[in-house]
Amino acid sequence: MSASGGNKAIIAAMLANLGIAITKLIAAVFSGSGAMLAEAVHSFADTINQVLLLIGGRRSQKAADEEHPFGYGRARYLYGFLVSIILFTVGGSYSIYEGFHKLQHPEPLSVVWLPIVVILISIVLESFSLRTARRESLPFKGSGSWVQFVRRAKAPELPIVLLEDTAALIGLVFALLGVGLTIITGDPLFDALATLFIGALLIVVALILGLETKSLLLGEGASPENIATIRDAINANASVESLIHMKTLYLGPDELLIAAKVAFPPATRLVEIAAAIDSLEADIRGKIPAARVIYIEPDLFHPPSDGDPPTDAIILKSED
Repeated sequence: MSASGGNKAIIAAMLANLGIAITKLIAAVFSGSGAMLAEAVHSFADTINQVLLLIGGRRSQKAADEEHPFGYGRARYLYGFLVSIILFTVGGSYSIYEGFHKLQHPEPLSVVWLPIVVILISIVLESFSLRTARRESLPFKGSGSWVQFVRRAKAPELPIVLLEDTAALIGLVFALLGVGLTIITGDPLFDALATLFIGALLIVVALILGLETKSLLLGEGASPENIATIRDAINANASVESLIHMKTLYLGPDELLIAAKVAFPPATRLVEIAAAIDSLEADIRGKIPAARVIYIEPDLFHPPSDGDPPTDAIILKSED
């Protein structure tokens, strides 16, 4: 995913959330609505999260050094994980606390029209933010579903913004129902329940984000489609006898490491092996631009015997 596409969605979401948060806070102060206060905290947390994503993107662009020879690409994963923690602790936990507080100490709403107006305006603004995130995500989504995009994306920014904006819209619906029912019935119980629902929603989203970014932090390999592309590129080279095995690892959202052991015919000269490796690297990078770090180890192919430990994969070229 390009940094520009992600940054555009992040900045749009950040500006929208900051304006919405201030407006919600004003409405919460004047109306006394717990749901509005929970939504204000939610929007402030989202604003902080988007700032963190921008910082993570900037830190990830630092050049490699002796301490970090593969660069700082995973900084984007780290800051994405921090987003899930903040969403859980600041957004979800506070909303749950506020909801229980309102249940124990119910208060009638005042200036009842103000939270309704703010919620409706917020829904419009959040919809624009979500539309921007969806539009920026479409070139990377492919033919899969949005759930598959969130689970498989190697760049965390767009999936995070998509989930946050979706959660924000659902939370606003909860707030609208809670405030609306409180106005109609005069019972502040509905406002308190809406606050609890918003908190539970934020915690669920935070857990999903945490699990997805945890997988990226631990290190994910290339997709099955990209692995097949790499395998085919290696086996298509006329100088290669077979691909013995390979491993892949994303060093960052835009940087894939490939390590492969490749068998060459026994009589191949060193200069021919070097030329073949250069050709393989060029072919792979031409098909997968993210494959920036490639290590190819030349070897001789030995069919495994029964006592040999299992290998990752032994892929022989078909004989025509």
